[in-house]
Amino acid sequence: MNPLRVVFFGTPDFAVPSLAALLEAGHEVPLVVTQPDRPVGRRAAPRPSPVAALASARGIPISRPEKVRGNRDLLDLLRAARPDALAVVAYGRILPREILDLPRLAAVNVHASLLPRHRGASPVQAAILAGDRETGVATMRMEEALDAGPVYLERRMAIGETETAGELSARLAVLGGGLLVETLRDLAAGTVAARPQEGEPTFSRPIRREDGEADWTRPAEDLARQLRAFTPWPGLFTFLEGERVKILEATPRAGRSDAPPGAFALDGDRLLAAAGSGTSLAIGRLQRAGRRPVTGADFARAVALPGRFGPSR
Repeated sequence: MNPLRVVFFGTPDFAVPSLAALLEAGHEVPLVVTQPDRPVGRRAAPRPSPVAALASARGIPISRPEKVRGNRDLLDLLRAARPDALAVVAYGRILPREILDLPRLAAVNVHASLLPRHRGASPVQAAILAGDRETGVATMRMEEALDAGPVYLERRMAIGETETAGELSARLAVLGGGLLVETLRDLAAGTVAARPQEGEPTFSRPIRREDGEADWTRPAEDLARQLRAFTPWPGLFTFLEGERVKILEATPRAGRSDAPPGAFALDGDRLLAAAGSGTSLAIGRLQRAGRRPVTGADFARAVALPGRFGPSR
């Protein structure tokens, strides 16, 4: 296959393997479009997106528009790039029709779920929260509606029983890069056709920091999924007498608990916290605000027992 000219839209770590796969496959990337540099850290210093960092290292021109809709300067850049295709991977904005219609072949999106399940901004976290045993990646022809376009190809992947969102996302990102290259190859050869999505869609919204707060009235299995889904960010956290406590490792414990939700005590060398429906969570490691991580047993020895986790208010 002759190399294609592919304009790449993407922003976070998840998109980096797709850009790398395009370059490794020999395609020409005349332009990368990514989100503007954002402040990071205590000093709030602007930092390029992971995609921008790779593009800069490879000498690829970068555009960082604050908006894409009605942006004539961006449209002129895209037209000048003469793209055969657009590749869009976790860019963060819905592209307008005037951009989607530019490429000769198609605007192709890589999405981290088996569509139409888990459309939206956080499909990896949504799959773990839902208790799905399988997920995957799909390539689709982009439409102006959110993740509603017809699907070209998909690949399935089992979700590990203890796998976190960070770990699963890294595996899906690599799978997605390969699927993107395969999709573009088949589009250029005329051997793939997009098929409509089948089934009832579900949606995932952007993750907020407050989503990580533990609701101890929920069953322990739900809390364990929440921990996995929100690792590395925002994590699973709770409060003890107004102090924020981050739970770093935890698993549901077999057997029934009659303690009120949030109550915790030491059981041998394990910290057990009561959860909803008579369940309990065995907590392996925690971290109090401004302190280093400790084991559940060390935490228990440093606070008054029995104790009770709960909301900050």
